[in-house]
Amino acid sequence: MTKIAIILGSTRPGRNGAAVADWVLDVAKQRSDAEFELVDLALYPLPLLDEALPPSLGQYQNAHTKAWASKIAEFDGFVFVTPEYNHSTTGALKNALDYLYAEWNNKAAGFVSYGSGGGTRAVEHLRLIASELQIATVRAQVALSLLTDFENYSDFKPGPHHQPTVEAMLDQVVSWSKALQPLRAGA
Repeated sequence: MTKIAIILGSTRPGRNGAAVADWVLDVAKQRSDAEFELVDLALYPLPLLDEALPPSLGQYQNAHTKAWASKIAEFDGFVFVTPEYNHSTTGALKNALDYLYAEWNNKAAGFVSYGSGGGTRAVEHLRLIASELQIATVRAQVALSLLTDFENYSDFKPGPHHQPTVEAMLDQVVSWSKALQPLRAGA
Protein backbone atom coordinates (compact mmCIF):
# COMPACT_ATOMS: atom_id res chain seq x y z
CA MET A 1 0.00 0.00 0.00
CA THR A 2 1.16 3.53 -0.76
CA LYS A 3 2.48 5.29 2.36
CA ILE A 4 2.24 9.05 2.79
CA ALA A 5 3.90 11.02 5.60
CA ILE A 6 2.23 14.13 6.93
CA ILE A 7 5.30 16.05 8.07
CA LEU A 8 4.70 18.64 10.78
CA GLY A 9 7.31 21.27 9.95
CA SER A 10 7.17 23.42 13.08
CA THR A 11 8.96 22.61 16.32
CA ARG A 12 8.14 25.86 18.13
CA PRO A 13 6.59 25.57 21.60
CA GLY A 14 2.89 26.48 21.41
CA ARG A 15 2.87 25.87 17.65
CA ASN A 16 -0.38 25.97 15.69
CA GLY A 17 0.88 23.28 13.34
CA ALA A 18 0.02 20.32 15.56
CA ALA A 19 -3.72 21.04 15.29
CA VAL A 20 -3.39 21.59 11.53
CA ALA A 21 -1.44 18.35 11.01
CA ASP A 22 -3.95 16.40 13.14
CA TRP A 23 -6.79 17.82 11.03
CA VAL A 24 -5.06 16.77 7.79
CA LEU A 25 -4.44 13.31 9.25
CA ASP A 26 -8.11 13.00 10.26
CA VAL A 27 -9.19 13.86 6.71
CA ALA A 28 -6.59 11.47 5.25
CA LYS A 29 -7.63 8.55 7.47
CA GLN A 30 -11.07 8.58 5.83
CA ARG A 31 -9.40 7.35 2.64
CA SER A 32 -8.62 3.76 1.65
CA ASP A 33 -6.14 4.43 -1.20
CA ALA A 34 -3.07 4.95 1.01
CA GLU A 35 -1.74 4.71 4.54
CA PHE A 36 -1.02 8.00 6.28
CA GLU A 37 1.31 8.70 9.20
CA LEU A 38 2.07 11.89 11.09
CA VAL A 39 5.81 12.59 11.30
CA ASP A 40 6.53 15.34 13.82
CA LEU A 41 9.92 17.03 13.39
CA ALA A 42 9.95 17.72 17.13
CA LEU A 43 10.46 13.97 17.64
CA TYR A 44 13.54 13.99 15.38
CA PRO A 45 15.91 16.46 17.07
CA LEU A 46 18.27 17.20 14.21
CA PRO A 47 21.05 19.68 14.97
CA LEU A 48 22.01 22.06 12.20
CA LEU A 49 23.30 19.84 9.39
CA ASP A 50 26.34 18.15 10.90
CA GLU A 51 27.24 15.46 8.38
CA ALA A 52 30.75 15.78 6.95
CA LEU A 53 29.79 14.49 3.50
CA PRO A 54 27.07 15.81 1.20
CA PRO A 55 23.72 13.99 1.61
CA SER A 56 23.76 13.05 -2.09
CA LEU A 57 26.55 10.54 -1.29
CA GLY A 58 24.27 8.70 1.16
CA GLN A 59 27.12 8.02 3.58
CA TYR A 60 25.48 9.13 6.79
CA GLN A 61 27.66 9.00 9.90
CA ASN A 62 25.43 10.19 12.74
CA ALA A 63 22.75 8.16 14.50
CA HIS A 64 20.21 11.01 14.25
CA THR A 65 20.75 11.19 10.48
CA LYS A 66 20.41 7.43 10.07
CA ALA A 67 17.16 7.44 12.10
CA TRP A 68 15.76 10.31 10.02
CA ALA A 69 16.80 8.64 6.75
CA SER A 70 15.21 5.36 7.81
CA LYS A 71 11.92 7.09 8.64
CA ILE A 72 11.72 9.09 5.39
CA ALA A 73 12.70 6.06 3.28
CA GLU A 74 9.48 4.33 4.45
CA PHE A 75 7.26 6.72 2.49
CA ASP A 76 6.12 7.08 -1.11
CA GLY A 77 4.97 10.67 -0.72
CA PHE A 78 4.59 13.57 1.67
CA VAL A 79 2.28 16.30 2.84
CA PHE A 80 4.29 19.13 4.37
CA VAL A 81 2.47 21.19 7.01
CA THR A 82 4.28 24.49 7.42
CA PRO A 83 3.79 27.90 8.92
CA GLU A 84 5.21 30.94 7.19
CA TYR A 85 8.05 32.64 9.04
CA ASN A 86 9.48 35.78 7.47
CA HIS A 87 8.17 34.92 3.99
CA SER A 88 9.58 31.37 4.10
CA THR A 89 9.30 28.02 5.82
CA THR A 90 10.73 27.09 9.20
CA GLY A 91 14.43 26.55 9.77
CA ALA A 92 13.63 23.15 11.27
CA LEU A 93 11.89 21.94 8.11
CA LYS A 94 14.58 23.33 5.80
CA ASN A 95 17.25 21.62 7.92
CA ALA A 96 15.35 18.30 7.90
CA LEU A 97 15.05 18.45 4.12
CA ASP A 98 18.76 19.27 3.73
CA TYR A 99 19.86 16.23 5.77
CA LEU A 100 18.85 13.69 3.11
CA TYR A 101 18.81 13.20 -0.63
CA ALA A 102 17.98 9.76 -2.06
CA GLU A 103 15.26 9.21 0.54
CA TRP A 104 13.31 12.14 -0.99
CA ASN A 105 13.88 11.27 -4.66
CA ASN A 106 11.05 10.33 -7.03
CA LYS A 107 8.31 10.89 -4.51
CA ALA A 108 5.37 13.31 -4.55
CA ALA A 109 4.50 16.09 -2.13
CA GLY A 110 1.63 18.38 -1.32
CA PHE A 111 1.47 21.34 1.03
CA VAL A 112 -0.71 22.68 3.81
CA SER A 113 0.41 26.10 4.95
CA TYR A 114 -0.76 28.70 7.40
CA GLY A 115 0.04 32.30 8.24
CA SER A 116 -1.28 35.82 7.87
CA GLY A 117 -1.16 35.39 4.09
CA GLY A 118 -2.04 31.70 4.14
CA GLY A 119 1.61 30.63 4.25
CA THR A 120 1.85 30.70 0.47
CA ARG A 121 5.35 32.18 0.36
CA ALA A 122 6.63 29.35 2.55
CA VAL A 123 5.27 26.90 -0.01
CA GLU A 124 6.89 28.81 -2.88
CA HIS A 125 10.26 28.25 -1.22
CA LEU A 126 9.47 24.62 -0.43
CA ARG A 127 8.59 23.93 -4.07
CA LEU A 128 12.07 25.11 -5.14
CA ILE A 129 13.76 23.00 -2.48
CA ALA A 130 11.63 19.97 -3.36
CA SER A 131 12.55 20.29 -7.02
CA GLU A 132 16.26 20.07 -6.19
CA LEU A 133 15.56 16.95 -4.09
CA GLN A 134 13.66 15.37 -7.01
CA ILE A 135 10.32 15.59 -5.21
CA ALA A 136 7.39 16.14 -7.57
CA THR A 137 5.05 18.71 -6.07
CA VAL A 138 1.34 18.72 -6.81
CA ARG A 139 -0.70 21.76 -7.76
CA ALA A 140 -3.48 21.57 -5.17
CA GLN A 141 -2.48 23.41 -2.01
CA VAL A 142 -4.22 24.23 1.24
CA ALA A 143 -3.59 27.79 2.47
CA LEU A 144 -4.97 28.61 5.90
CA SER A 145 -5.26 32.14 7.27
CA LEU A 146 -4.38 33.04 10.83
CA LEU A 147 -7.10 35.68 10.54
CA THR A 148 -10.03 33.48 9.49
CA ASP A 149 -9.08 29.86 10.30
CA PHE A 150 -7.75 30.45 13.81
CA GLU A 151 -9.64 32.01 16.70
CA ASN A 152 -7.41 34.49 18.53
CA TYR A 153 -4.61 33.43 16.15
CA SER A 154 -4.18 30.16 18.04
CA ASP A 155 -7.32 27.98 18.18
CA PHE A 156 -7.58 26.18 14.85
CA LYS A 157 -11.09 26.27 13.39
CA PRO A 158 -10.85 25.72 9.64
CA GLY A 159 -13.71 26.77 7.44
CA PRO A 160 -15.63 23.92 5.78
CA HIS A 161 -14.58 25.23 2.36
CA HIS A 162 -11.06 23.84 3.01
CA GLN A 163 -12.21 20.19 3.10
CA PRO A 164 -12.51 19.76 -0.71
CA THR A 165 -9.10 21.37 -1.17
CA VAL A 166 -7.49 18.96 1.30
CA GLU A 167 -9.14 16.06 -0.49
CA ALA A 168 -7.98 17.31 -3.91
CA MET A 169 -4.42 17.73 -2.63
CA LEU A 170 -4.46 14.21 -1.15
CA ASP A 171 -5.89 12.82 -4.41
CA GLN A 172 -2.96 14.32 -6.29
CA VAL A 173 -0.30 13.25 -3.78
CA VAL A 174 -1.55 9.66 -3.74
CA SER A 175 -1.91 9.39 -7.52
CA TRP A 176 1.50 10.97 -8.21
CA SER A 177 3.14 8.80 -5.53
CA LYS A 178 1.77 5.72 -7.27
CA ALA A 179 2.78 7.00 -10.71
CA LEU A 180 6.38 7.57 -9.54
CA GLN A 181 6.69 4.09 -8.06
CA PRO A 182 8.47 2.60 -11.13
CA LEU A 183 11.17 5.26 -10.80
CA ARG A 184 11.68 4.42 -7.12
CA ALA A 185 11.79 0.69 -7.92
CA GLY A 186 14.56 1.28 -10.46
CA ALA A 187 16.72 3.25 -8.02
